[in-house]
Amino acid sequence: MTFRTLWVPLAAAVALLAAGQATAMQSENTPSPSPAATTASAGNAVFQTPQGEVTIRSTLPPAPTHDTPPPFAQLAGNGKFITPEQAAAYPLLANDFDYADSNRNGKISEAEYDRWVKGK
Repeated sequence: MTFRTLWVPLAAAVALLAAGQATAMQSENTPSPSPAATTASAGNAVFQTPQGEVTIRSTLPPAPTHDTPPPFAQLAGNGKFITPEQAAAYPLLANDFDYADSNRNGKISEAEYDRWVKGK
């Protein structure tokens, strides 16, 4: 190899080394951000950030309470089946509609409803 072919990679390496050192010097002179102020209580932590206050809650909400399910005839509108639209009147059933509709025909019979109520 000649001096000319060695010179280009050597010059590139020196330039990269100098750029790396300059970047390191610059980051050493930059002050690091101070840690955010934090307050904690039972199940909560509040952080003060530059964008504003952030509250983290690590407790579960209370379990929802539900009364006894309405009678089949009330949900079915005195019909033979409960449709998805009718099930929306009772959110627990609407949420479990696919599970309660055991034969997957898109409607819940009285027997399916009774089985679902017993399984709750």
